[in-house]
Amino acid sequence: MKNEKFMKKALALAEGALEQGEFPVGCVMVHRDRILVTGSRKGTVADNRNELDHAEMVALRNLIELKETVDHNEVTVYCTMEPCLMCYAALILAGIGKIVYAYEDVMGGGSTCELPRLTPLYKNSPIQLVGNVMRKESLKLLKAFFSRPDNHYWRGSLLAEYTLDQ
Repeated sequence: MKNEKFMKKALALAEGALEQGEFPVGCVMVHRDRILVTGSRKGTVADNRNELDHAEMVALRNLIELKETVDHNEVTVYCTMEPCLMCYAALILAGIGKIVYAYEDVMGGGSTCELPRLTPLYKNSPIQLVGNVMRKESLKLLKAFFSRPDNHYWRGSLLAEYTLDQ
């Protein structure tokens, strides 16, 4: 129940991104049942794509700027899409305790990375993962995005084809 409550907020952020023509991904960071910060995907509309402003990275920057000390291990991140390898690594390095995501990223998802096989900085991470929370709702937004004729972001990619085939 709690996972759905916070995922709904992340989905609302993803929907807002979609309305702006951006890749529809939203992220909410929660500490002790309170939303600390949020983020949504930016930089997918312009001709000069920005691959740094993923929803999780925007939320992490907002967390850094937060004028409040929280134990990052007690923070749960709710993402409408499985974090990519860059975001997953950044969340691990930030000491985030748990990631809950809606839709799997078959093209670039980082959560299938076998942490025990990596270097100590990553393999000793106690991060927890929970997938497929409100997957259907996230899929709906991604289908809408990939179906837009004016969208060129990841058009024809494995992720687009996988999403549109469902």
